[in-house]
Amino acid sequence: MSTPRLAGFSMPAEWAPHERTWMEFPCANETFGDDPDGELGHFRRVWSGVTNAIAEFEPVSLVCNVGDADAARALVAPSVEIHETPTNDAWMRDSGPTFLTHADGRLGATHWRFNAWGDAGFSRWDDEQHVGAFVAGLAGAELFSSSMVNEGGGIHVDGDGTVMITETVQLDPGRNPTMNGESVETELRAFLGVTRIVWLPRGLTKDYDRFGTRGHIDIIASFTPIGVVLAHTQPDTTHPDHEVSKENVAILRAEGFEVVEVPAPRTTEVDGELVDWGYINHYVCNGAVIMCTFADDNDESAAEILSRAYPGRTIVPYDAREIFACGGGIHCITQQQPASS
Repeated sequence: MSTPRLAGFSMPAEWAPHERTWMEFPCANETFGDDPDGELGHFRRVWSGVTNAIAEFEPVSLVCNVGDADAARALVAPSVEIHETPTNDAWMRDSGPTFLTHADGRLGATHWRFNAWGDAGFSRWDDEQHVGAFVAGLAGAELFSSSMVNEGGGIHVDGDGTVMITETVQLDPGRNPTMNGESVETELRAFLGVTRIVWLPRGLTKDYDRFGTRGHIDIIASFTPIGVVLAHTQPDTTHPDHEVSKENVAILRAEGFEVVEVPAPRTTEVDGELVDWGYINHYVCNGAVIMCTFADDNDESAAEILSRAYPGRTIVPYDAREIFACGGGIHCITQQQPASS
């Protein structure tokens, strides 16, 4: 069986030109509820707001559950393409394909095994596990299927041969019980076309709660086109993420990266519950960065950091509190399809 690397494919950086963005429309499930006039409808409007913000800058294709196309059409911009297929959830970053490109202009895609974040217990995946292949087919990509459980939020590439990951995702017994670090690295090299793997030990504390991913990298660190790594930091020394972030920054600097620390929002609790709000989980599209905001005093300074990290792009703020309440952010609900010929 050929792999993307052997076939000459690799994953480009997120800031490379896009053909389009792929997203999913929330379906009735345990996370979103089942009342289209209540909680489910609320989350559909939140997701659609992101869809419409991106559609101002590039084409967007939206996947929805069978029978939900009319509900989606009523909420998204007329330019958004809608495709129906059986779904269980709405986190396209994780169940969708990881798109690749070839030097000759061809589009490829890696389809990871998806088991709802290591069978975390809050989401089915009998239908969702097939969404990645469905999207790759619509995009006309050459499909490569990996035997490793992985999600798009668990990897972040610089487009120049390096990927960042975390131990608690890739070595999660619920995801890959028979794999070790060496076998994970072998699979990532083969299916992303990378040569260097940078490991961080774990993610943010809240990410290990019921609706968490157990350590996705796209909440804690990201590469940028100016060559620096943006890293989430928690200035509050009483917050458990203070030490987590401090360790991550130290590791990244020891690996030789120039790190720009991005302080978390000042809000650390809501209704007595810990929150892991942060600005790393942004989405880079053609001409813009769709940024998570939280009606917080630190939103403005974070926007300035992102503006410097992505010169020439419009910073578009979007209140992501309701997305984070479901266990993710703007990056988690989007998936870029790179431009190809």
